[in-house]
Amino acid sequence: MNKYLRQLFTAVVALFVVLGLSTTVIMAIRANELNADPRNSRNLYHEFGVSRGAILASDGTVIASSEAVNDAFKYQRTYSNGNVYAPVTGYFSISQGADRGIEASRGQLLNGESDSLFWQRLKAALTGSENQGASIETSIDPTLQQLAYDQLGSNDGAVVAIEPKTGRILAMVSTPSYDPNTLADHDATAADSAYQELVNSESNPMLNRAISELYPPGSTFKTIVAAAALETGDYQADTQIPAGATYTLPGTSTELPNSSSAGAGSNGTISLEDALAYSSNTAFAQLGVALGADTVNEMAEKLGFNSSIVVDGTESTGTPMTATASQFPQSLTDDRLALASIGQGDTTATPLQMAMVASAIANDGTLMRPTLVDRVRSSDLTVLSETSAQVMSEAFSASTADTLTQMMEAVVTKANQNLSIDGVAVAAKTGTAQTGESNDSIDGWVIGFAPADDPQIAIAVVVHNVDVYGSLAAGPIMRALMQEALQQ
Repeated sequence: MNKYLRQLFTAVVALFVVLGLSTTVIMAIRANELNADPRNSRNLYHEFGVSRGAILASDGTVIASSEAVNDAFKYQRTYSNGNVYAPVTGYFSISQGADRGIEASRGQLLNGESDSLFWQRLKAALTGSENQGASIETSIDPTLQQLAYDQLGSNDGAVVAIEPKTGRILAMVSTPSYDPNTLADHDATAADSAYQELVNSESNPMLNRAISELYPPGSTFKTIVAAAALETGDYQADTQIPAGATYTLPGTSTELPNSSSAGAGSNGTISLEDALAYSSNTAFAQLGVALGADTVNEMAEKLGFNSSIVVDGTESTGTPMTATASQFPQSLTDDRLALASIGQGDTTATPLQMAMVASAIANDGTLMRPTLVDRVRSSDLTVLSETSAQVMSEAFSASTADTLTQMMEAVVTKANQNLSIDGVAVAAKTGTAQTGESNDSIDGWVIGFAPADDPQIAIAVVVHNVDVYGSLAAGPIMRALMQEALQQ
């Protein structure tokens, strides 16, 4: 081989090496980066060219599906009753992808790219058939979901209903809501315009208030302070505790009043049961200070406070749906502790968190991890995974739960008869949290479960920015859901 041929051979080999290296970098090292690049239209067409799996309610009702269409994207994502289920489904959009709800938390399964669908993809490749995504069967009861949405109406608020023994979420509603169909439009300009309109709306309809908004829980938090007190062994339902018409917050001149004269008790004291029933601020503020911040905080954390909670999904299935961490404040002075103990001050909670509190009381003190998906099926209906009930914590003893249940029944029978249901024992706790710079607005709360002697459903309801007590703003919503659930 002469000199020039050797040089040409060397140059050709070098070019092949460079080509091989560049191909390796593109196909392997930068594959994920390039796939995620919004300018990559091939990836966009690939995602929308797959028959994305359906999302279903617990009875098989299809709430999200993909329909074949005659355009470049091949399949149109559609949402049945979109506004009602938006907090559950999220959306899938050519302009925004999927960043919330089950569309995000189970995205790898829905689009057929999950490792658990490898054999299905291989079979599709070998047979020349089309790869299809898995279907997601949720725990949502469609009747309860629709009822909760209708009951909230035009209000700003949220409802969460849980099956106490399993942690299955039966309803998760947030209002105002939005229609995911507007974001699924194949016209990128229209989809982006709809998205911008939603994110710029003052009412923030895309916010899932059930898991992502923090509210002062008001007097519903008194159930946690009561649990902490009962767990010490020094308190029972009939234990007399300090109360009074007003209470001067320690180290201040600020007078804390009650919302009713019954909360003052008699001769400066009140039983623990009556303090909860009549929602005595003066009693629970003093009780929180007597217990100490560490004791109250420990109970709050056993029930889920100060930690974010994964509601659905893992990193391997998509982007997990995570609830914002509810907060019980740290390093409290006694005056701040008094306020925190009645669910005011810096205490904040999501509706999911307070539904979990009710659920733990209903389940003998055992808090189950909340879940949103019952099972996942491949396109041939093979079950790929099935969710099993998992204990999140043993928050308190069964005897404490029994006493709390008795006390929460008294909330209904003694002070809030409007929450009662004929022939059914209802356990509840109302809350009226003052909000705004001048405490001139109200977040109306209620939490509860029924039947009290064999709980089938635990519920939390919050209605934001109202002008009536929680018993009147949120109470009827909880009662309606309980009635419907117990008729099924």
